[in-house]
Amino acid sequence: MTDDDFDLDMSELSSAEDFLEYFGIQYDRSVVQVNRLHILQRFHDYLSQVEEMPDATQARWTLHADLLKSAYQDFVASDAQTEKVFRVFRMHEPRTASVPLSDLMGQVKHAPSV
Repeated sequence: MTDDDFDLDMSELSSAEDFLEYFGIQYDRSVVQVNRLHILQRFHDYLSQVEEMPDATQARWTLHADLLKSAYQDFVASDAQTEKVFRVFRMHEPRTASVPLSDLMGQVKHAPSV
């Protein structure tokens, strides 16, 4: 396989199942059905953490396969809400906000000074 073949193959893959099958990763359809976007996003996140992509096509293929398998396994052992891949799952985490009492009192007419 050449670099061009690998790049072309990657550009033609569109679903989580396509990626898993291309890299020869056995998977449970029910896990993928529920978590397909999460798996692909985690795979993308793992790829973005790679500092230097190998030059050899076979090494690149192996790295991609290992990272995809890791992304898939994250959701076999866990779930989307726990893994919090997408921002929407992190939006409801507790936040602390403070407003000085003097700021509030300044907005009320005839409020005593603090």
